[in-house]
Amino acid sequence: MREGIKYHALSKSEKEQYEEQFGDPSQDDAPDEITSEALNKWLFNTDTVDKVLNHLITNDIKVEGGDKLGKTIIFAKNHAHALFIEERFNKNYPEYAGQFLRVIDNYESKAQDLLEVFVDPYEEQQPQIAVSVDMMDTGVDAPRVVNLVFFKAVKSFTKFWQMIGRGTRLCPDLFGVGQDKAYFAIFDYCQNFEFFDVNPEGLENRHTKGLTQQIFEAKLEIALAIRNNINSDDNQRKLAETYIDECHQFIANLDMDRFVVKAKMRMVAEYSDKVRWLNVSKTDCLEINSHLSPLILPNKDDDERARRFDVLMLNYQLALLLSAKNSNRYVNTIHSQTKALLTKQNIPDVALQVPLLKQLQSESFWETINVNRVDEVRVALRDLMKYLDKEQQINVITHFEDEIGEGVDIENAMPISLKTYKERVESYIREHKDHLVIHKLNTNKPITAFELNSLESILFHDESIGSRDDYLENYGDKPLGTFVREIVGLDANVAQEAFAAFIQSGHLNANQITFINNIISYLTKNGIIDKKMLCEAPFTNLHDQGLFGVFADDEVMQVIKLIDDVNNNAMAA
Repeated sequence: MREGIKYHALSKSEKEQYEEQFGDPSQDDAPDEITSEALNKWLFNTDTVDKVLNHLITNDIKVEGGDKLGKTIIFAKNHAHALFIEERFNKNYPEYAGQFLRVIDNYESKAQDLLEVFVDPYEEQQPQIAVSVDMMDTGVDAPRVVNLVFFKAVKSFTKFWQMIGRGTRLCPDLFGVGQDKAYFAIFDYCQNFEFFDVNPEGLENRHTKGLTQQIFEAKLEIALAIRNNINSDDNQRKLAETYIDECHQFIANLDMDRFVVKAKMRMVAEYSDKVRWLNVSKTDCLEINSHLSPLILPNKDDDERARRFDVLMLNYQLALLLSAKNSNRYVNTIHSQTKALLTKQNIPDVALQVPLLKQLQSESFWETINVNRVDEVRVALRDLMKYLDKEQQINVITHFEDEIGEGVDIENAMPISLKTYKERVESYIREHKDHLVIHKLNTNKPITAFELNSLESILFHDESIGSRDDYLENYGDKPLGTFVREIVGLDANVAQEAFAAFIQSGHLNANQITFINNIISYLTKNGIIDKKMLCEAPFTNLHDQGLFGVFADDEVMQVIKLIDDVNNNAMAA
């Protein structure tokens, strides 16, 4: 057992039996490389799933005095795999069948409702086990989760540690009154830890979707969202069908002489038929995005800056449809772009749109905004983006899915991009004091290298914060644990407790007690203390020799030992 984390995997004999029969999942179950035969053998084998579930139920962390399986996330390969796990669980554990384990992914119509119940920080409500496909990998705070089950291979180092982060949130009284959450379990059935031992940086996917592909996929996603929403009005449905028609035309107009198009000819022919789009499903959407959308080329007469504006506006439309909490950041960007256009009224094309541009500067306009109005604005203004000065143009390309799925609600009015690296990283640490590792540093609990790695994965791989190079440039080789401790300080009660026995020894005079209280105050604010400072101001206020002038030699050694203990807990064991 690692401090803070319990780690389980298949026993060596079980692993060897599986590999002999089904192959090595860490080698076969890789994105874009796994064959359907290997996938079905490993992930959809009845005996495999049954044994994994039995191993989980037997070794999991439990709550309610050990009578109930703690909140658990199972990371599944895909939707079909998730449904197969659910089916086997309900068959093998009929006493739990129905609500105890539920699939929570983008195919589940009640996914958002299930997710909100699952992540409730105050009450254990069913489902107790969530089988997730991508939906809960990142960006979800579920404090009561104590079991993470990796039932798929993860090749991205960043994503792997983000997934582990689902277990790092604190939860008071989880195991009973006064028994807070202090650890969680990881069940790794696909040798992810072994893979990252060999490939520490993972196999990152550096492929970036082009603007045209993002626009196509966004329109298709918006159309399906409108079609699947029973509350959509007639205007929205007309917009959805317009987008569907455009997507169909994209495919129907592909150049059949291109080699890459010929390679996908069966699918191209299928989706060139307008009838095929009448009932296009979410599953079809995934197939189209995987195989057809990369084939679409941009219109040669279309300006790149117009396409960037399209992506921005389409992302905003989808944010409105999904009631995303972070939709205001799109409004801020659109407001900034259109305000800049008002300075170009001497250009005839811009002058024609001045009334609309002025409307976009008023709060009342945004209070009544809807997806159809957003599209009208997009069409009216997209071709004006080329008139903006270079520094005012939209210059960030993001994956459409990342824009919507991984956004965060930023309360600070200051745009994150305008903050310095120091402001970003220090702000993140202060705002996430409930993170298990940060909390340990604040409360003087020992940390392990494994736990420190989980924090590094956030601070050094989250683009909104910065990189390892940014850290080195700003803080040099300062250990990360020491840095974090300096930001959050040391809990006042914990600092008092660290020196309580020494103070209560009964042999200290008034100056010595004051000196110790000064140390405690310093640690509370600064987290650690360099022993050299004990002979410098403010520790020379009582005696010009500082520590050595206030205490006898044997007492000096005791004080230094106590300080070393506190400082060392900021370093990984």
